Amino acid sequence: MKNITLPVQGMHCASCVATIEGAVKKLPGIKKAMVNFATESLSLSYDEKSLGLDTVREAIKGVGYTLVSAGAESESKGPALHDHHAMLKAKELSLLKTKLIVGAALSFVVFMFSFPQWFVFIKLMPEMARLWTMFALTVPVQFWVGSQFYRSTWYALKNLRPNMDTLIVIGTVSAFTYSFVVIIMTTLNIDIFAKVGAANVYFDTAAIVVSLIILGKYLEAKAKGKASEAIKKLATLSAKMALVVRDGKEVEIPSSEVAVGDVIVMKPGWKVPVDGVIIEGSSTIDESMVTGESMPADKKSGDEVVGATVNKTGAFKFRATKVGKDTFLAQVIKLVEEAQGSKAPIQRLADRVSLYFVPAVILVAIITFLTWLFLGPAPAFIFGLVNFVAVLIIACPCALGLATPTAIMIGTGKGAEKGILIRNAQALELVHKIKVLVMDKTGTLTKGEPAVTDVEVFNGADREEVIRMAASLEKYSEHPIARAVLHFASSPGKNPSPSPDETAKEGLREEQPALLEVKNFSAVPGHGLKGEISLGDGANKVLLGNSKLMKRENINLSSAELQTVSALEDQGKTVMILASGGRPSGVIAVADVLKEDSRAAVEAIMSMGITPLMITGDNQKTAEAIGKEVGIEKVIAGVLPEDKAKEIKKLQAKDGIVVGMVGDGINDAPALAQADVGIAMGTGTDIAKEAGEIILVSGNLSVLVDAIRLSRATLRIIKQNLFWAFFYNVALIPIAGGVLYPFFGVLLNPIFAAAAMSFSSISVVLNSLRLKRFR
Repeated sequence: MKNITLPVQGMHCASCVATIEGAVKKLPGIKKAMVNFATESLSLSYDEKSLGLDTVREAIKGVGYTLVSAGAESESKGPALHDHHAMLKAKELSLLKTKLIVGAALSFVVFMFSFPQWFVFIKLMPEMARLWTMFALTVPVQFWVGSQFYRSTWYALKNLRPNMDTLIVIGTVSAFTYSFVVIIMTTLNIDIFAKVGAANVYFDTAAIVVSLIILGKYLEAKAKGKASEAIKKLATLSAKMALVVRDGKEVEIPSSEVAVGDVIVMKPGWKVPVDGVIIEGSSTIDESMVTGESMPADKKSGDEVVGATVNKTGAFKFRATKVGKDTFLAQVIKLVEEAQGSKAPIQRLADRVSLYFVPAVILVAIITFLTWLFLGPAPAFIFGLVNFVAVLIIACPCALGLATPTAIMIGTGKGAEKGILIRNAQALELVHKIKVLVMDKTGTLTKGEPAVTDVEVFNGADREEVIRMAASLEKYSEHPIARAVLHFASSPGKNPSPSPDETAKEGLREEQPALLEVKNFSAVPGHGLKGEISLGDGANKVLLGNSKLMKRENINLSSAELQTVSALEDQGKTVMILASGGRPSGVIAVADVLKEDSRAAVEAIMSMGITPLMITGDNQKTAEAIGKEVGIEKVIAGVLPEDKAKEIKKLQAKDGIVVGMVGDGINDAPALAQADVGIAMGTGTDIAKEAGEIILVSGNLSVLVDAIRLSRATLRIIKQNLFWAFFYNVALIPIAGGVLYPFFGVLLNPIFAAAAMSFSSISVVLNSLRLKRFR
């Protein structure tokens, strides 16, 4: 199956969505076809063996729309994807602007000729000359300015799917045709209006309604352009040129021509052109576009760099590992496009209403006309015609169609700016419904790598000497704990206890201890390490390991020393005892420490009414210690990765609550898939491999809080949009039909109906744009 999202030209209202989807879904080999009105795009999942894009294009052309190819170039070169479609949209916007200017100018003149009593020079004209002038001025407005409505209506009726343009055409053509018949009959001195009322003309109504709707379309297109700025902004982030080493020389080439394996030279202030690995030099790099973090990251040889990030201070060389559509930036753009092209469950109601909306409005308009014709006061025909046109013009399925996708578009784009990648609209909607949030321990709440947390000395031993002897032994070991001890020993001034409550300064070391020579080193599996180290008083046998090693080597610990070891183990830490010269010298405790923002994030999540739950493969004691430290009361320990999904299922079975899962995007894939919303902590630049509907690029839990807040803000906007769209149509269609006339003598002029209809669509888009202020 191939998945692709392509732009569609010619969409004017929400009914277009159902027309295009209906045409495409009939084709063999289509697994999924989803049209997004706000982004004007079609998301396809299809079998390439049984269906080609040309067939899809012809099917869409058959119902009056144009499928725009992204082009082979965009498939291979990544971020610069949108030039062709952007040019088409700019051309379309320019034409709308021209039509608006022409329509507005001619409509104003028609309006003047409609009220000769206000303008002396018009009043002096012969009556027939005035009427024919109005007709001549209205024709270009009706049939050129409004030409897109006729084309759309033709295809809509041809496919038995009337849309909003159908309403506009029926309404304005009714007013125009009636007026044209009036001047023909008047010219021929044939009086056929004695029974239906005065021989008034409504050229001003036809012209001004068309011009106002074109104004609305123009403003709507401008607003929708602002709504899609996120992808445009991402697409412009990539570097245009790259300095590549070719045949021993530095050559500047376009970034799109960089190949995997090329060595690229970077200087301060330059943008990184593609993804790669540093092979020479070091620097600090601004990765805010990747992680949302404002602080630059230190990079050295062997570290990954990401295309479109900014080199701040140093110079370095790196080898390209991912180019074109495989780069991190291209993957982000693809994810955001897919999310913006998807539909949230809440949109289904609006889609169903839009499907039946236009036929229902036409029926209401006909009933309105007949009611006024047979029951209304004189001139009944005129009252019926005006209200018939008003009902058709004021109805606005566009507001319904734009209510959800515009908010989703801006919400997903805003998420990408903050390092929150949302795969689909359903995930964005569901996040705010989460009642229980299951969090994996390692790599989610903790840093996922052991670190020295405590150093205690016994029998008057020197603290620096204990650290130095332990590191000297560990340099021969490949165990992850060895790396933690060596890292700690090589970090002068580092506080061994990362607890935020730690305020004591006596634990700080001022200088890095030099490692000692170890002879007769050996590792005792399951116990620890031993060797001989030469100190001032000669060679000493040094042991570093657990209580079993001490017992095996006949090293006795006092009750106070045993109590220290037990207290550290109760905190879920791995304790290594150092013995030198036949007696214990101290202990070093190692643990997978919490991320700096974990506790604050958990507190924020709980304040939102969400119950956090930690799940881990660690033993109960370690799990409870971490849970206590981070503020999570409910802990499930001793769970293998493959069994985590079963635990999620058990939680979901309780009262059908919505369960979210936060974990490693690869190791926890089954649990993330089982959860109602899977949230993956970013583990690298290859986000395409990540499981989960939401990816937190930086791997920080504080960003998860932002994701929940963003979901709530987006859903709040969607509900406001839908309420306004439904309220507008339910309230104003009866008013346009004349329901207030018997009580207050009030009728709605079709011109004001057109203005109200345009405002309805624009207001929905403008309300969605408020999400751009999300912080």
